[in-house]
Amino acid sequence: MLGDETIIDTADRTLVSEQTTRALPVDAAPASGFAAKHGMVAAAALLAACDSGGGGSGPGTVTVAGPSPTPTPAPTPTPTPTIAALNARSASRFLAQATMGATRTGIDSVLNTGIAAWIETQFAVPRPTSHWDWMVANGYAEANKINVQSGYDASVWRQVIAGPDALRQRVTVALLDYLVVGMGALNIGWRSLAVAAYTDVLADNAFGNYRDLLGAISRNAAMGMFLTFVNSKKGNPSTGSLPDENYARELMQLFTLGVNQLEQDGTVRMSNGQALETYTLDDVSQLARIFTGLQLASSDTTTPDRMRQPLILNAANNETGSATFLGATVSGGGMAALDAALDVIFRHPNVAPFVSKQLIQRMVTSNPSPAYVGRVSAAFANNGSGVRGDMKAVIRAILLDPEARDEAAALASTTAGRLREPVLRLTNWARAFGVTSPSDAWAIGDTTSTTTRLGQGIGRAASVFGFVRPGFTPPGTAMVQAGLTAPEFLMSSEQTNIAYINYMQSLVGGGTGDTKADYAPMMALASDSAKLVDEVNLILAAGQLRAATVASIRAAVDSIPLTANNATLNRTGVAILLTLASPDYLVLK
Repeated sequence: MLGDETIIDTADRTLVSEQTTRALPVDAAPASGFAAKHGMVAAAALLAACDSGGGGSGPGTVTVAGPSPTPTPAPTPTPTPTIAALNARSASRFLAQATMGATRTGIDSVLNTGIAAWIETQFAVPRPTSHWDWMVANGYAEANKINVQSGYDASVWRQVIAGPDALRQRVTVALLDYLVVGMGALNIGWRSLAVAAYTDVLADNAFGNYRDLLGAISRNAAMGMFLTFVNSKKGNPSTGSLPDENYARELMQLFTLGVNQLEQDGTVRMSNGQALETYTLDDVSQLARIFTGLQLASSDTTTPDRMRQPLILNAANNETGSATFLGATVSGGGMAALDAALDVIFRHPNVAPFVSKQLIQRMVTSNPSPAYVGRVSAAFANNGSGVRGDMKAVIRAILLDPEARDEAAALASTTAGRLREPVLRLTNWARAFGVTSPSDAWAIGDTTSTTTRLGQGIGRAASVFGFVRPGFTPPGTAMVQAGLTAPEFLMSSEQTNIAYINYMQSLVGGGTGDTKADYAPMMALASDSAKLVDEVNLILAAGQLRAATVASIRAAVDSIPLTANNATLNRTGVAILLTLASPDYLVLK
């Protein structure tokens, strides 16, 4: 054990003494046996303390009436951060924000090119085989696989762990976190390929323009079925039927505007002490008229092809009259009206700060300052060449901002940083230690179980609200009193924390199927606990483990004699798993 009486208190990320530790149920013993033998009961108790476009247009001519957009000024240049020179630790910290996990090779690459050049190089990396094409090539489009979901999981893990486009993968997952389509809520055949096609849309547009992304998801089959606007019909006065409002509501509430009017720095606009609402119920019902008449491109259910094709228009079901929302009026119907409506939403002043803060929270910090949000929002509004919604400009602004790059200031701050969500903890481990799957099976599977897995899975949110809420704060904590948000804590409980460490114990120890890590580089250091723990600390935790934590992990490593069977493997495994269980690792500053 990691001492008989030591646990980690995540409330202040310090080591504290505790007289007892709780029992840890083990799902499956790892192949090496290191976890069962060396301190994993203590490790689980440590973590448990964490409770804290296509189709034709309809008849008529589209017209749009409303206020003209305010010209967007050129963005204020982001101030040059006054931070220490780039080193291995700061490179690892950057990669923890910009990718699904640092690697030794990645750290060396950032040190060689610098952060800005690394970003530009990543922008130029082409997408690997799409999720759709990989699944088709691996037989998941065959008739007997119509209800099989595992192909999507395999393709996703393959790309986020081993894909060369590391920045694109991180941005895609961030987009999927709030532009949500969840496989479990799709009660259809070929659901895994439907979500694969949707994830491909996000990946294809991750470095493009946000307006184009909105157009693509608004025509996507999985989104249309997930938010139920496929086959929505224009209102019928004789029967009282009305268009489906799901997509119109969530498009504004969750994907673009939010419920409150925002200043460009993301702060809520107030009047007489009350937050100003962004839209009304009438705006929702009016916008819903635009999204009528859309249907799947084919009625053929024997193949998944229609899940990849953009929605088409059934003119008989489409509303061609006027729809007035957000102070503008769109009329004429058809796909042209849909695009005009998206243009109205896209130019709304809320979009820049709303989207910017969403992405900052998912990549850098849960509580960005208004100044940080304002700088990224300015880049969204104008990339410097008069273009609005340029995702590359937004990504640069997020990752190069002083608030993202000044590690010393972040470590000294009581508001900086974020809790790493469970999926990122898994991919951090997998990327750091060269996980591969020679058979290309990538058998990690569905990780959403809150009792045996991570309590989170890519593309598997149960509702459009996803796994996290941007404004969530754990009730009854000091964060509430401080007015801070901590979205990822919504997935953190005693149950999920124990499940996480049990599951990672199994993965770290023996992998799953032929999906395994290569610990050879770490094992070469295992005879020297200082070198081993320092390297694990650097790659996994960006060097942010405190001295007391390092000392405790080293003590656990040194408790395994070098003369013991599989000593170097077991010492390596203990160093890795105890780091993954440490609050110093779980909270990235």
